[in-house]
Amino acid sequence: MTDLRAADLAAFVLRLALGVMFIAHSLVLKLVVFTLPGTAQFFQSLGLPGWSAYLVFGLEAVGGVLLVLGIQVRWVSLALLPVLAGAVWAHAGNGWMFASANGGWEYPLYLTLLAGVQVLLGEGAFALSRSRPLLTGGRAAPAALVRPRGNP
Repeated sequence: MTDLRAADLAAFVLRLALGVMFIAHSLVLKLVVFTLPGTAQFFQSLGLPGWSAYLVFGLEAVGGVLLVLGIQVRWVSLALLPVLAGAVWAHAGNGWMFASANGGWEYPLYLTLLAGVQVLLGEGAFALSRSRPLLTGGRAAPAALVRPRGNP
């Protein structure tokens, strides 16, 4: 049986890890290391419009902050899934390992899966705002699913 208190903390740790990764990837990598014009050139080399680099930068930066703060985490994670799927696509030709030249696709795929898990888990502990569960149609889960009875 799942320990719901530990699951709440696990969702919190996952949320922080994803949020910090998105902040670092946007602010450090795209803004400081490659610069936004350089990132736009990279996107154009992939056949994407240059302006989409600025959109992705904004989504990653704002999404990362929202994840760290715990604001509407399910919806933020869901909105970031296409960004991560795009990263898998961008690195698909470079091979499996991210240590490959120009980075492989295993790390972006791993992050995509983690964001999907965050969508399912929700905010976890210490969130500023809660998003509705996606799989219950917004209704609260039955009490039997939330609070196990008896000893585990």
